Amino acid sequence: MKLRKLGFLTIGLFDGADPRPGHESTLEIIELGERLGFDSAWVRHRHLQYGISSPVALLAAASQRTSRIELGTAVIPLGWENPLRLAEDLATVDILSGGRLNPGVSVGPPMNYDHVKDALYPDTAEAEDFGHTRVRRLLDFVRGERASGFSGVQGFESFSDRVQPHSPGLGARMWYGGGSLRSARWAGENAMNFLTSSVVKAEEPEQAAETGTRPGTGTRSGAGEPLDFAGIQLSHIRAFRAHHPDGERARVSQGLVVIPTDSASPAQRAKYEEYARARLPRTTAPQGPARLMFAPDLVGSSAEIAERLHAHAAFREVDEVAFALPFTFGHDDYVQILTDIATRLGPALGRPSATG
Repeated sequence: MKLRKLGFLTIGLFDGADPRPGHESTLEIIELGERLGFDSAWVRHRHLQYGISSPVALLAAASQRTSRIELGTAVIPLGWENPLRLAEDLATVDILSGGRLNPGVSVGPPMNYDHVKDALYPDTAEAEDFGHTRVRRLLDFVRGERASGFSGVQGFESFSDRVQPHSPGLGARMWYGGGSLRSARWAGENAMNFLTSSVVKAEEPEQAAETGTRPGTGTRSGAGEPLDFAGIQLSHIRAFRAHHPDGERARVSQGLVVIPTDSASPAQRAKYEEYARARLPRTTAPQGPARLMFAPDLVGSSAEIAERLHAHAAFREVDEVAFALPFTFGHDDYVQILTDIATRLGPALGRPSATG
């Protein structure tokens, strides 16, 4: 496929003793992304860490400092959220942005749940449902299903039985972040868009039966060839589209870590290469009890990265990307990386530079 939408993802780190500069840096990076012609900017969600804990609030600010670029979350972990309240926030920001919000969500218990559950859910910690039902509730509220048994006038106040404000197009711009066949299928069956990143799950053989792969053993069924990260991700994309009412037209965005070095200084280039080298060992085999597989970070000239991406089986199946910025780099590094992606890598992937 030809690359149609070019986006980027940032975590928005900040200093706990002085958090404003980090937040301001993130907003400036989003503004830069718009000037460079990116189609979308995405913010990653971090709770009780020194990264953006409230991306919806940050994107509300970004919506007033930009006019064209789409604004996304990748992703909001719904275990921390009340779906009804989140639906109100998302609709409000979508209205403020002129219909540019792309909310991405995921499920599962909150990270470090045993340590935070008494603060987060002091009375209901053991009863909370962190599965797909939580996403379904959010989708229904965003799409205009009833949230109350009452509507009408009480005294001098009017009440709606549906979330207000209602943003009609938002329901079609809801994304699910998944790294497994089960997640891919569920997202397709519920007519969501699908975010796939640099992390996937090495499935057990029976879970991959419908795609003819055996990720749990590292080989393709009957073929004996290695099944790498790209092969697993490809199976997820195809499973998603097979279960989506839009079929092959269903939207998928890929989020690999991509670091072009075309205009990097020698010091930046050395830092980038060391960053990728330190993270490379985790890409050679499934990691931890969840058997997670990580994609290698792509570092090099735009021509070199484009060649590697064109050889990537999953990349060839998508026409949207949200390349992830490394978490620990500085503002000037992000400016250089984004500029190279927009002006050199994008065109090398078939998307013309918006900056001329």
